[in-house]
Formats: sequence, C-alpha cells, structure tokens
Amino acid sequence: MTKYMLSVHSVEGEARTPMTDEEMQQSHKQLGVLEHEMKSSGAWVFSGRLHGPDTATVVRMSGNEALTTDGPFVESREHLGGFYIIEAQDLDAALALASKVTEIIKAPIEVRPFADTSGA
Repeated sequence: MTKYMLSVHSVEGEARTPMTDEEMQQSHKQLGVLEHEMKSSGAWVFSGRLHGPDTATVVRMSGNEALTTDGPFVESREHLGGFYIIEAQDLDAALALASKVTEIIKAPIEVRPFADTSGA
C-alpha cells in the first residue's frame, strides 16, 4: 500500500457561490460518511483542516540564524486549506477517493504519493 496526500486547495477570490448553512451541514454529513468509509476500509490515516494563510508563520535560515516572518511561504491566491493522508493500493484508488472528496466540498484536490524513504 502506498500513502498519498489528498490536499484540499482554496482559491482566494474564486467565483464560487458560498454554501448556505443547509448546504454546509449536508457537506459535513457527507464528509462524515466518506471518512467513516475510508476508516472502515483501512484507507484513512489522518486528516486535518487548516486555518487561513494569514495565520501562517514561515521559518527560514539566514546564515546561522533562524528567522520567522508572518504569512504564507509564497504569495499566492491558492493555498492549502486541509488534507487527508490515506493508504491506497494504487494511484487509481487514491484518485477515486479524491473524486469523492472534491464532489462533496466543491474544491480542487491534489493527489501526491509520499516518497519511499525506506531505502534511504
């Protein structure tokens, strides 16, 4: 089994109609069902929702000193809003789960396999 990260991207200023309270409740209910399905099948490893990019702090080295700055690492309209870490038999299985998530939340999902570091 390969581990994949399904990253949920939010796009600032995107012309998306905001969900009503009822739609939001339905979305949360559907996500709960999907997450239960992933847990039952052994695919779910971990997930999380992130605060907005304005809460980010970047740490980088300047010579021998660690410097911190407010804000996201790159200035971008698109940012990571949340993620799932899953285990899937192959990319097709990971894409099938990502399709279910994106259908529910109506936001793009990026699917990336974890690098195999067992031989490193």
